[in-house]
Amino acid sequence: MSLNHSEQTHRNLLARLPEVTGRALTDWFHEVEAGPALVRFDERVNWLRAEYNLSHGFATAIIHEHDIRRANRAFA
Repeated sequence: MSLNHSEQTHRNLLARLPEVTGRALTDWFHEVEAGPALVRFDERVNWLRAEYNLSHGFATAIIHEHDIRRANRAFA
């Protein structure tokens, strides 16, 4: 999981996501899971950016948070 910004910036991006995109984080998770089976972090970020016209920061925050939550489910 590659994150190029601080944890605080990550949290700020996630907090602003619904207001900026009009969609909740869980909606974005559904899009990621329904999207193409890309393995690499940067491929998934680039796909989100191209498919939904998201900024790099928001796409990165979505994929990073999705990976964290998916990893937590694997160990639960």
